[in-house]
Amino acid sequence: MSELAQPSVSVTPDEVRTYLCACVAAQAQLPAEQIRTDVPLSEYGLDSVYALTLCADIEDHYGMEIDSTVMWDHPRLDSLAEALAGLLAPR
Repeated sequence: MSELAQPSVSVTPDEVRTYLCACVAAQAQLPAEQIRTDVPLSEYGLDSVYALTLCADIEDHYGMEIDSTVMWDHPRLDSLAEALAGLLAPR
């Protein structure tokens, strides 16, 4: 994973998790409150095409470039949020 630009604001894992839940909820057509962050995204019927779409959404939202394998390395929102927050931390 590499960054396009240095983030100017630190983002917490909880903030990233909230954003990711909203994205998954919209795709799965469920209320965000029903999205469990400790289960694989595949349990919501989300496939590899959606994983690539989510990567693009993350890149657009946070202004960073991520490797598409991040979704396979972190198939649950909890671990994905932690990984992304780490990348977004100011250095």
